[in-house]
Amino acid sequence: MSRPRPRPRSTKTPPADRGVAVRRCALDALERIEGEGAYANLVLDPVLSASGLDDRDRRFVTELVYGTTRMRRACEHLVARHRRGGVTPRVDAALRLGAYQLAFAGVAPHAAVSATVGASPKPARGLVNAVLRRIAEDVDGGVTWPDLATEVSYPDWIVGALRRRLGDEEAATALVAMNRPATTHVRPDGYVQDLASQAVIDTVEAGPGQRVLDCCAAPGGKATGLAATGADVVAADLSPGRARLIAANAERYDHRVAVVVADAAAPPHPHGSFDRVLVDAPCSGLGVLRRRPDARWRIEADAPARLADLQVRLLEASAPLLARGGMLVYSVCTLTIEENAGVIERARLAGLSLVDEATHVPDDDRDGMYVARWARS
Repeated sequence: MSRPRPRPRSTKTPPADRGVAVRRCALDALERIEGEGAYANLVLDPVLSASGLDDRDRRFVTELVYGTTRMRRACEHLVARHRRGGVTPRVDAALRLGAYQLAFAGVAPHAAVSATVGASPKPARGLVNAVLRRIAEDVDGGVTWPDLATEVSYPDWIVGALRRRLGDEEAATALVAMNRPATTHVRPDGYVQDLASQAVIDTVEAGPGQRVLDCCAAPGGKATGLAATGADVVAADLSPGRARLIAANAERYDHRVAVVVADAAAPPHPHGSFDRVLVDAPCSGLGVLRRRPDARWRIEADAPARLADLQVRLLEASAPLLARGGMLVYSVCTLTIEENAGVIERARLAGLSLVDEATHVPDDDRDGMYVARWARS
């Protein structure tokens, strides 16, 4: 009697094992981000490349890593209610990862718990299982948060800064919006750019025949947008590497942009040589926190005041470059008193008069931005 031929062994990863592999990959990244201080966007690509996961699972890993990093304070609050004693950094990361799935990612509780437990170090699996099951019960019954900063997961100083600038209600709306992905917007030339940045380009009111300086131009999104109006654009940046990035973007999108390496605080251009000058200044970035999930934990509380000093210097150095009848535009992707109204009050721009100013509050469709304009009569 002939024996039945053995069935070929499947090469597909069983769903349960795949779920564990996804969480293990996320833990590899989180351990480096939280334990070693690595940047989320830099550590994730090599971790994913070595994972062997398919594209769908890689996207899920990205969501888990970025989401857990962004919501770290809220997740720590959920975990701390039930964890007793110290744990290793990887176990700590596993607990936050599980809490994120249960409270914010919409993952089914049984899948979140079992897969995260399976990806945790063996000696700690009992602890992880017990804590995550209790968190699942908390989430199911409704979590009571101690304050807004914990609930939306930001440092206290950022919540305070936006409240002082926008008021309690609008600040809360902005903070919640920056915990969600931004809508993708594509310009007619194919360049992907947020609507707030596109609004800055419109504010410059550049056009054919005008000579325009973008004095802090890297990576080149606004410079190429200005060039698309038909204006003659000079794009400057202090860093040679970043200047090359501007040139590459201009070439990729077929825009004519003259790129120079120059310090905006000591510009080499002749006085009165530009019809429009854009100072898209370095800032604390509190209006674009959704773009970098770990930025909220890295920005220091003294950054707004320190960067406001630089912004004033850049404006005062740029003002003499403006021709008669020209327009100077100041923009920052942040919403702090120091870097908005504070800069307007401090900057001494001889011969220029303030025309208008505008605040774009972060929402689901755009980032946060502040823009002001001066004219030379």
